[in-house]
Amino acid sequence: MATWDLRGMRHHLFICNGGTCLRHGGEEVTLAVREEIARLGLDDLVHTTRTRCNGRCQDACVMIVYPDGVWYRQMTPEKAREVVRIHLCEGAPIREWATYEFDEEAGCKWAPAGESEAPVGKRKTANEPKGANR
Repeated sequence: MATWDLRGMRHHLFICNGGTCLRHGGEEVTLAVREEIARLGLDDLVHTTRTRCNGRCQDACVMIVYPDGVWYRQMTPEKAREVVRIHLCEGAPIREWATYEFDEEAGCKWAPAGESEAPVGKRKTANEPKGANR
């Protein structure tokens, strides 16, 4: 396993590769993000990590940008490339694609102005087979 020197990183981008996100293009989103980072020469500024489930299956495919604390929903390869160009390069989060955004005073808040929280997806129970509802 590679050991990364993370000094100088400006952003850490988490890309969900849990079951539901993979079924909604997680692999393609991951590849698109990494290709765009390389194309723009951001390898020394942006670190990416594939995660397992982030608990927001109804928002699949999910990407999270830190230290900004912006949770993006329904990412496609095209939208993910835009996040790299606009949010990571220019510093302007694309709020219409965000589910949550961290605010130092309020903590994590619902990003789209005036909207209520998206309904929580049904959670798997102990009696359901592995992989159900994901």
